Amino acid sequence: MDNWNNTVEESTDLGYGYLELEFIRCCVAEGKGNPFSEVVSVGFNWESHKYDWWENLEKKVPDIAKSGFTSVWLPPASNSFSPEGYLPQNLYLLSSSYGSEQQLKALLQKLKKYKVRAMADIVINHRIGTTQGHGGLYNRYDGIPLAWDEHAVTSCTGGLGNQSTGDNFHGVPNIDHSQHFVRKDIIGWLQWLRSVGFQDFRFDFARGYSAKYVKEYIEAAKPIFSVGEYWDSCNYSGSVLEYNQDSHRQRIINWIDATGQLSSAFDFTTKGILQEAVKGQFWRLRDPQGKPPGVMGWWPSRAVTFIDNHDTGSTQYKGLRVTPRSGKPELYCRMYSAEHFQLIGLSPRIILWRYEMLLVADLQQHLITCIKVFYRRGYAYILTHPGTPTVFYDHFYDGDDSVHEQIVKLMEIRRSGEIHSRSTVRILEAKDNLYSAVIGDKICIKIGDGSWSPSDREWTLATSGQRYAIWQKQQ
Repeated sequence: MDNWNNTVEESTDLGYGYLELEFIRCCVAEGKGNPFSEVVSVGFNWESHKYDWWENLEKKVPDIAKSGFTSVWLPPASNSFSPEGYLPQNLYLLSSSYGSEQQLKALLQKLKKYKVRAMADIVINHRIGTTQGHGGLYNRYDGIPLAWDEHAVTSCTGGLGNQSTGDNFHGVPNIDHSQHFVRKDIIGWLQWLRSVGFQDFRFDFARGYSAKYVKEYIEAAKPIFSVGEYWDSCNYSGSVLEYNQDSHRQRIINWIDATGQLSSAFDFTTKGILQEAVKGQFWRLRDPQGKPPGVMGWWPSRAVTFIDNHDTGSTQYKGLRVTPRSGKPELYCRMYSAEHFQLIGLSPRIILWRYEMLLVADLQQHLITCIKVFYRRGYAYILTHPGTPTVFYDHFYDGDDSVHEQIVKLMEIRRSGEIHSRSTVRILEAKDNLYSAVIGDKICIKIGDGSWSPSDREWTLATSGQRYAIWQKQQ
């Protein structure tokens, strides 16, 4: 085990937000080993508000901790115009569609007891007003805490403030972060969230306002870990993902830089490339310099990797259904388009042809199984590679037990193999049907149909699944 007490002088480059030296020493004192070995649980999906969510999560805290998660990303906790929480109104009211304030605080206490940090979803790009103001729009916040007027709203979204410092979130009043009184109030709220029990922050729609304000908020509220959602489109030639995504990952890195390097960011580059690579295009997983092609390859300590979350894949595979319409069978799927079916080797035409040969339930189950194969390979990749990986609630708890256990096993291998956000990657193969790499000096992985295994006898098979295998070096 490395001596992590010797790394404290590097604290300005941790990739853990405003992570203080005491945090590293605390990890060592509690026997947690490498303080860079974070794994985040995405603790909800898009429809979690329909259930008693805080109570549901509280029951799962022991399993979350036992599985090895260090932080749980919770949905927006404040009062919201929409049940999902992403149209906030009264920021200081913690009773929401996910449960009461008392239930939330009980969850936060349970997480603290089990030494798992709570990540608050910080939605501060926009805010729904309570009363009509300038232009007849609901851009005033009378009668609730942070009782702003129209000057807190950007002029490009119907307010009397300044122009936005980022991209507009259309249809709602966007907050003008250039106003000093606005930033002062937001800082007060963020500090209050820290006192309530939230330790980590996730900044929603980070493209909507300048990253310099994120820097200011982190410096003032001092979350242990911060991550921004800088969601930008990958580079395409027509409908085909381009091999070179350097400009895409550079934009994410520019955002991280602008936060004073205090925040990490979701690695949307790796997400976009990985979902194409598993179609039999594993050559995509090595850039021209021989490194991983996402943010992970350039700045792994700031890359937060993921397969899906509440936005990109929430409750999607459950919605697959085949329905006759106008006498013809059609496949309905909320997120998975024709390209997703190419991923599993089926064209829409073949699917329709198979409809005549298979029962609807059989076809539905076949598609669900194929999609599960995809994200199992995805987790084999991100949980054995540098960066800070996340695991989506639906994949961990709403799948079958074998998926849950596979992910737990991958997390165990990550810990025992001492893989962390700064681990090295030596890519050995990256071609159509095969990817193989050595991560750190203790883990070796192969993904794809191609035949490959490490030749040295010092490697022992640690686990295997559908189209992947992982070896660990004998001690």
